[in-house]
Amino acid sequence: MASFAREFTKGLWDEIPPFRFVLGLCAALAVTKSVDGALGMGIALTFVTVGSNVLISLFRKLIPNDVRIACYIVVIAAFVIVVELMMQAYTYALFEKLGIFIPLIVVNCIVLGRAEAFANKNPVLPSIADGLGMGVGYTMALVALASIREILGAGTFWGISVFGPSYKPFTFLLEAPGAFVCLGLMLAVMNIFKK
Repeated sequence: MASFAREFTKGLWDEIPPFRFVLGLCAALAVTKSVDGALGMGIALTFVTVGSNVLISLFRKLIPNDVRIACYIVVIAAFVIVVELMMQAYTYALFEKLGIFIPLIVVNCIVLGRAEAFANKNPVLPSIADGLGMGVGYTMALVALASIREILGAGTFWGISVFGPSYKPFTFLLEAPGAFVCLGLMLAVMNIFKK
C-alpha cells in the first residue's frame, strides 16, 4: 500500500505533469480559459491515463518490443474514443468547448510517456496509482491555471461574477500570450517553493 501511495502522490507535486515535465502544454494552455474546460480536460486525461496504464501493464509482456509505441497509441486512442463519445452523450456543451483537444489526448506526451516510462515496466496496481496521480496532478494544475486566468481575465469563476460589474478584466490573460505569462509565473512560484 505504501508503494501505491508513493506512486500516486508523486504526480501531485514532485512530477506534476505541466509544471515539472512541461508536457502537454498545447492543450493545457488552450483549455484553461475557464475552470469548467480545465476540469473537463483534466478528468478526460485522467480517465485515459489510468485506463491505458492498466491495459499496457496487463499486456506488457505480450506486446512485441518493435511495435510497442504503435500498440500504446492504439490503446490510448481506444480510451480517447470512449471519452469523446461519453462527452458527446452527456456533456455536449463541454465537448464543444474542448473541441479538437479531446482527440489530441491520443498524442499527449503525458499519456504516452506514462505508458512507456511506467506502465510498460510495472504491475497493474502501481500503474493505476501512477496514472491516477499524474491525471489528478494534471487536473489540479489545469484548474489552478484556469482559475487565475478566468478570475483575472474575465472577472468570473465558473461563469459567476466575482468582482461585480465595475471590474475591468485583464483580458490579456485570456489570450494565448497571457496563458504563457500566467504559466511562467506559476512555474516561478513553484520553483521558489521547491527551494
